[in-house]
Amino acid sequence: MNRRVTDRFDGQILGAGSTSGVRLVVGDWADSPLGAFTDVMVATADGTRVLLAPSAQVGDYVSATYHFDEVVTCPVELQHNGINALGWTWQVDAGPLRVSLRIGDRTGTGRFLRALPAPFATSRLASVLGDPVARVLHPGVRTYGSAGNGRREYYGARDQHAVISLSGTWHGTDLGAIAPLDPAPDFGFSSAPRRPSLTRVRTTVTRPAGRS
Repeated sequence: MNRRVTDRFDGQILGAGSTSGVRLVVGDWADSPLGAFTDVMVATADGTRVLLAPSAQVGDYVSATYHFDEVVTCPVELQHNGINALGWTWQVDAGPLRVSLRIGDRTGTGRFLRALPAPFATSRLASVLGDPVARVLHPGVRTYGSAGNGRREYYGARDQHAVISLSGTWHGTDLGAIAPLDPAPDFGFSSAPRRPSLTRVRTTVTRPAGRS
């Protein structure tokens, strides 16, 4: 029997589109087998998929789990600015990307997730049971499935907030204003929700032993 390894990533995923056609998925991971890190998946207006990774190790792991046309290793810095009546801000500085995103109120999905016991919400069982519901409520979103290269992935969400504004540049060109994450950027078997949002999540990846 082939032995499998289980990797867990605890953090937050932010997905948002822009009126320029550039779409972003930012992963901010406080605890993972690779340590704490932030990475950014970018889909350009012409559909090119780019990973901005803070190290070669992160780039190798993420590109073995998702699909990209280009992997760029560069410093990826994320600043969380203070909470106030209008929400709070993420400021991302990563190679050719400069973007500021304002986070707003908790969504209806977030209120539901907050009511679930955390150990259940982040379990692989909850990911499997929740997959049919996620497909209906958020078309394109999957909570478990094949990540390729013999890997399976489970998303256990615990909270969600709306992302209400976006500004910045990609390779020096203005991103425009916030827009739905549409079309789906096709990084993997699942997309972030079409509505721009920030989701607190535990991502569990199971993979064959010996494959990093």
